[in-house]
Amino acid sequence: MGTSADLGRAGPATFRVKAATIYDVARAAGVSHQTVSRFLKGFEGIRPETRDKVVQAIDALGYRPNLTARSLKSGRSHRIGALTHDISKVGPGGIVEGASVGAREAGYMLDIIALDALNPRAIEESLALITQHDLAGVLALTSTDAMTSAIERIAFRVPAYVAKESDGMPDEPRSKLSSVGVPALVAHLAELGHRRLMHIAGPDTWSASRNRTRAYESAVQAQGLHSVGILYGDWSARSGYHAIANLAALPDATAFVVSNDQMALGAMLALKERGRRIPEDVSVVGTDDIPEAAYFDPPLTTLRNDFEAQGRAAVYQLLALIEHSEVKLVTVPPPMIVVRRSSGPEPGSRPG
Repeated sequence: MGTSADLGRAGPATFRVKAATIYDVARAAGVSHQTVSRFLKGFEGIRPETRDKVVQAIDALGYRPNLTARSLKSGRSHRIGALTHDISKVGPGGIVEGASVGAREAGYMLDIIALDALNPRAIEESLALITQHDLAGVLALTSTDAMTSAIERIAFRVPAYVAKESDGMPDEPRSKLSSVGVPALVAHLAELGHRRLMHIAGPDTWSASRNRTRAYESAVQAQGLHSVGILYGDWSARSGYHAIANLAALPDATAFVVSNDQMALGAMLALKERGRRIPEDVSVVGTDDIPEAAYFDPPLTTLRNDFEAQGRAAVYQLLALIEHSEVKLVTVPPPMIVVRRSSGPEPGSRPG
């Protein structure tokens, strides 16, 4: 028998933890394994309280369906290829997260392939690679013109769904952010007495950026206000900072409507460095309501968007094509304005 010293010199032990099974989930949730199976298949007739118990058990046990076994048994793949880009950004990242959750709940695995949206050749090479894999379907989550163009030229051998924001032209449906959200931001500023506004837009190669700019211009006109101009960034805080810092002279706008919260953060710092107090001298509003927005200095007035719901809705569109079924509807709530301290009355309208 070895001594404790002998054990101390031994190499690291290897422990193999048995993966949780559907029966483990059923025991933890206090339900039958048939109920867990119906939940994993996306069955709708499960009571909400039962569904919550199953979800909690799955999360607690770290259960993952054995998709390989399911594929062998059914003769078809349960893997979905998700094509996306810039997942470090709030919108794309949130949409991918929602799509991943929706796919997992339906018993599918989401393989995420991040593409270089600025390199058309790299996009085409990645698309050529993914078509060689055994997939149930392809979900393309695209925001830029280059990526959309590349994907639309590919003839996929499996069902494919392209989730993109339409360009908001007169003959196309407008997003809720364009039709509801941005007008609400501009109306908020108008109610505070602001009459001269400026916009900081995202890159013009993104349909979301173009839509937000058009919505801003339309809302300004509808409110009878005046836009003193448009500056451009690349969605980053750095670009928002330089959009303001590089101006030879600050415009006489009393409020800035910024296309996302990160650019708003940079713009706020640049405005402060140029002697403008927020919101005493100038108001700033953003879009997306990132978790940090409530902790900006001052906290940022912004639009809250449910990107996760958008991702779920997109994956359900694809699953309907794969399974030849009805589309599972997802309620995507309209953007909601969250008023914080970065917006205040127009300086000339303040009492005293």
